[in-house]
Amino acid sequence: MSSPALDALDRTRTVIVLTVSPLEEHGPHLPLGVDAIAARHFAESIAARLVAARPGWTVVLAPTLHLGSFTFDAPGTVSVRQRVVRDALVDYGVSLARAGFRYILVANGHAGPGHLAALDEAAATVSRRYGISMASFTGHLAWQFLRGRYLDKIGAALGRPLSDAERQAFAEDAHGGWWETSLMLLVRPDLVDGAYRTLPPARYPLAARVLPNYPLRNGGLGYVGHPALADPDFARATTEVLIAETM
Repeated sequence: MSSPALDALDRTRTVIVLTVSPLEEHGPHLPLGVDAIAARHFAESIAARLVAARPGWTVVLAPTLHLGSFTFDAPGTVSVRQRVVRDALVDYGVSLARAGFRYILVANGHAGPGHLAALDEAAATVSRRYGISMASFTGHLAWQFLRGRYLDKIGAALGRPLSDAERQAFAEDAHGGWWETSLMLLVRPDLVDGAYRTLPPARYPLAARVLPNYPLRNGGLGYVGHPALADPDFARATTEVLIAETM
């Protein structure tokens, strides 16, 4: 989109969606761009829902920013300091606010605590300074999801309740496991190594999860959870629930 084309948009009926997620290892079976791919998928899904729900509105998907903090360190991971993520997003938001845009959403596929805090702080800062609505909608959603708060709704979307074994597996899942491998099978199956089917569960107690780089310690392969359970139908149902919770 050119500058004149962007400038021609009605500021009262335009939403800009920024996608911000890091490049990070996700085990031997998934690409470095999992978080950014997931965030882009959510951004596109939200955009489609907004356009359908609000005739006459325009949603602009900005290019993805491959920035993120609180990542697992391995070849290919690009870790950015938390304040740099925050400041970069503030600068993006300020530029859009100065151009007159009033509605900015931040899509994200990375659940690192410091990363989520950086996005929330940036959105709040820009909103306060310029009197606009800038929101990072994935922080609260991510934590509720990871805590299992949406499992009943996901089961309903699947058309069957999740078994006790599946609920336990979900509780053990966190990074490059059942959920993220399922999502990649749904969105970009060409980027998933078929070896995921043979990967054993990687279980880590809470005490281990507070250690830096814990999935890669002591011979760990960089994932947490149950990638072998991956199923695109699970990702489809989960995405449906998360989009509904966002809207």
